[in-house]
Amino acid sequence: MAQPPILSWEGLGLQQGGRWLLGGPDRENIDLHIGPRDRLALIGRNGVGKTTLLRLIDDRIEADQGQRKVKPGTRIVFLEQEPDFTGLGTLMDFALAGKHAPERHEVESIAAQLGIDMSRPAETASGGERRRAAIARALAMEPDLLLLDEPTNHLDLGAIDWLEDWLTRYKGAFITISHDRTFLKRLTKATLWLDRGIIRRKEVGFGGYEAWEEQVYAEEARAAEKLDAKLKIEAHWLERGVTARRKRNQGRLEKLWEMRAARAAMISTTGNAKLKLVNDDQFKSKSVIVADKVARSFGDRAVIKDFSLRIQRGDRIGIVGANGAGKTTLLKLITGEMQPDSGTVEISKKLTGVMIDQQRSLMEPERTVRQVLAEGGDWIDVRGIRKHVQGYLKEFLFDPKIVDSKVGALSGGERSRLLLAREFARTANLLVLDEPTNDLDLETLDLLQEVIADFDGTVLIVSHDRDFLDRTVTITLGLDGSGRVDIVAGGYEDWEAKRRQPVQVKAKPSPSKPETPSQPPPPKSDKLSYKDQRDYELLPARIEELEAAIVKGEAILSDPNLYAADPQKFATISKGIENARAERDAAEERWLAIAERVEG
Repeated sequence: MAQPPILSWEGLGLQQGGRWLLGGPDRENIDLHIGPRDRLALIGRNGVGKTTLLRLIDDRIEADQGQRKVKPGTRIVFLEQEPDFTGLGTLMDFALAGKHAPERHEVESIAAQLGIDMSRPAETASGGERRRAAIARALAMEPDLLLLDEPTNHLDLGAIDWLEDWLTRYKGAFITISHDRTFLKRLTKATLWLDRGIIRRKEVGFGGYEAWEEQVYAEEARAAEKLDAKLKIEAHWLERGVTARRKRNQGRLEKLWEMRAARAAMISTTGNAKLKLVNDDQFKSKSVIVADKVARSFGDRAVIKDFSLRIQRGDRIGIVGANGAGKTTLLKLITGEMQPDSGTVEISKKLTGVMIDQQRSLMEPERTVRQVLAEGGDWIDVRGIRKHVQGYLKEFLFDPKIVDSKVGALSGGERSRLLLAREFARTANLLVLDEPTNDLDLETLDLLQEVIADFDGTVLIVSHDRDFLDRTVTITLGLDGSGRVDIVAGGYEDWEAKRRQPVQVKAKPSPSKPETPSQPPPPKSDKLSYKDQRDYELLPARIEELEAAIVKGEAILSDPNLYAADPQKFATISKGIENARAERDAAEERWLAIAERVEG
């Protein structure tokens, strides 16, 4: 590490429920060092102790062994997944509570950028409003080390973009737990992998994590097989299943792209939601929901205007947009829960749906896993097929031994996964998923992708998870808040690409004035030397080149077969990424230092 750490844990160990959750006498020591500019992804399956580790770093709980060292003056701020608003009147009261509270004007400044009214009563604030208030509080405290536990939960796309931009410019260190692959790929430069009670670290961002994970599992599996230890081999059933699932999902992605291409041929390029049909009769026979010129207003505000779409059996529809843009309204109109002001929605009488909501409201903490899945028995009917409950748990990445555990003893992510297991067992031909990725780990997201791909009915997904949408949906319905609904064949990136298309405006330049350049030159400063001025002008382009090289390298490393096929190439590219990151960081710091002088 180039600079001394601002926080270290040496020989860390923690017991929970009579067992060692982290470290312990039968495992290698956990030594953790965090540098002043670290951007760390904390990865691990639900229930392995990721949030617990953040609490240990923040000194909220005591370890059973080990020594914690913090550089004097270091300010650590923890953005919890579920902050406690109990007894607080307004969101601003929450932000200013505690002995290390930030200054009001700092909170107000960040809150304004996030678009949140801090005078809102905390008790009635939505999940998204509470999350923005918690972010405003955390960032206003000017942390040296920021601990982020699922920071994008309940945020809309605009707020996520804002947070990504803030963290890109942030000069301190952060550790983040997140299911949002896009968020992790854009921001992280190193990975902490918490697995079976130990922590591994690699100086590669999330883009290279999966290749590294599979490399480690493959090496462990080979070692176990050489020892001919059946129990050790059995311990790898889950890891081998994860690796196989990812490879199967690559095949499913190819099929998804074919489905998108077929759907694109049916959607006109005018963007007005009219359909060109190769065989209109055949298309209509497969339609399960038909919306025609649907409109819905609340007061004077038009939330949905002139929306028309035929949804076919097997379509996977993603619904995206900012909070308040009308996603829930559109979902309710499509499913018949709400009636339009004008236009019609016809729903097939054969359509039977299952809705999995983001509140996970159906899970009762005192019931056991067996009761939730099989009403206390040993067998469960999974879409007409009888399966043993413990075998079914295994399909959803659970240790079958938890079958008699209480729901309240599970982590938030495990409860979400259990709800998915129960709901996907039901017989239905329509799945409605409202923010299904919240609280799920990356392996469960892979599993969810697989289940959706294999589902032979229609799927409606409301989500802010960009990567998940890109991996699952055939059509994206994008809302911008004006009432218009963009209909795009493809996922989130396809919708974004359409939004980025420039509006063609024909205009004649004034003959008396020269054309204004699209990008004005950087401001000059008498205080800058020639070298400073050159660096100020040229470093942004160099930083972009380095970013592109890093992204390209991480994409190559994401090939699960690369290490086995060419370990030397894997090592060379890994080293190249590390060098590019070091040069980029130095260039960023150099440019920021000059920019502060220019702006001053």
